[in-house]
Amino acid sequence: MTVPPTTSRSKVVLVTGASSGIGEATARRLAASGHRVVLGARRTDRIRAVAEDIRAGGGTADHHELDVTGLESMRSFVREAHDRHGRVDVLVNNAGVMPLSTLDALKVDEWNRMIDVNIRGVLHGIAAVLPLMRDQGEGHIVNVASVSGHRVDPTAAVYSATKFAVRAISEGLRQESRDLRVTVVSPGFTRSELTEGISDTGVREAVQGQMGMAIPASAIGEAIDYAIGQPLEVDVNEIVIRPTVQG
Repeated sequence: MTVPPTTSRSKVVLVTGASSGIGEATARRLAASGHRVVLGARRTDRIRAVAEDIRAGGGTADHHELDVTGLESMRSFVREAHDRHGRVDVLVNNAGVMPLSTLDALKVDEWNRMIDVNIRGVLHGIAAVLPLMRDQGEGHIVNVASVSGHRVDPTAAVYSATKFAVRAISEGLRQESRDLRVTVVSPGFTRSELTEGISDTGVREAVQGQMGMAIPASAIGEAIDYAIGQPLEVDVNEIVIRPTVQG
């Protein structure tokens, strides 16, 4: 990883769900662009290894255990980053789960898990950083939604509902905020570990069978890097990333 010299444009960026997939790719990309990244996830061994790898390549990275479903855990994550760096410029609300199933399978525990991580986790992130960013007079919240926040497919009713909610929350926050920038990044099917959380064997195999057309997680990291790299007068409201279908 080639890291440019740190400049006044280098930002302190917190990334949730940074142990794999989009979160890890985003942390690596932002560090390569000269930003100071703080990785948060439950798998501390994994985020520690990613942070060490980033530092070995010349980047700046810290890590902190995080469970986005707990408000105090999120506040601790943000507080630790603020104490270390003196400010928090960007929060990337990326943590998410996707245990797809048909509604008649009645996987209520999985529905609740999606609500807890995908919606409540985003709200906890906002609650933790909003006071700091308002005190600073600026800040940027990037919420990772999905193209499933624009449409509903079979097996994805609850997942889509959570991503519709992320887009609604983001738009409401944007309208209420004068100095805060809010960006929604809505990826299509992306290569990640999310499919491993699908307990329905038939659904999991069907989804994994489409992996050949999946977007690389690095593409999402590039989009987030672009969004936060824009000057203050430029507000990137939403980036939608879809795979190119060939044939």
